[in-house]
Amino acid sequence: MADGPPLETEPSQEPSGGRRAWRELPVLILIALVVAIVLKSFLVQAFVIPSTSMVPTLRQGDRVLVCRVCTRVVGVHRGEIVVFADPNPTRVQDRGLVGGFVHWLGQGIGVAQPENPDFIKRVIGLPGDVVEIDRGQVIVNGHPLNEPYLDPNRDTRSFGAVRVPPGMLYVLGDNRLVSGDSRFPPGTGVGFVPEDKVIGRAFMIVWPPSRWGWL
Repeated sequence: MADGPPLETEPSQEPSGGRRAWRELPVLILIALVVAIVLKSFLVQAFVIPSTSMVPTLRQGDRVLVCRVCTRVVGVHRGEIVVFADPNPTRVQDRGLVGGFVHWLGQGIGVAQPENPDFIKRVIGLPGDVVEIDRGQVIVNGHPLNEPYLDPNRDTRSFGAVRVPPGMLYVLGDNRLVSGDSRFPPGTGVGFVPEDKVIGRAFMIVWPPSRWGWL
């Protein structure tokens, strides 16, 4: 028997490659956004150095990577550079559920600033330590601290011995002449820093390229 005429088929409804890519783009953007927020919230985030208080180790405008999970897994150690939230935040206006989420999302992608600034300093005293500064020389638990990272223009002021309270940290900037740190009470400095205010440990300079390196 002779074959019949070829059957007619409906034209394909599959979108072209270009149109398919455009349809998938919002999904890809959403996935990238979620991944970026998760990374920043739980693993690693970038932090821009806001002042000269950590010169010469860090310069104003440097961008560093901060390991958020490190301090939660292994804790905080003396000599590490940490980023922490303002220990004495100002009261902020309630944004409501939707406004708060939008602001949190903006912070996650780097287009909104936190209501209170974050700080970056070096950990000098741990809970229970006794910290004293004698004409610029830091003494922890009776032992002089070797600090090769300090600014050559040394601060020679003295500060009496204090014991770091439980759950607190004593932090200093490397540029002691301009740093508002644990030597000073809230208002002129940050005072003692609660351990739960620590965001993470700075471990690498990533910008500018000429200053790439580990901390």
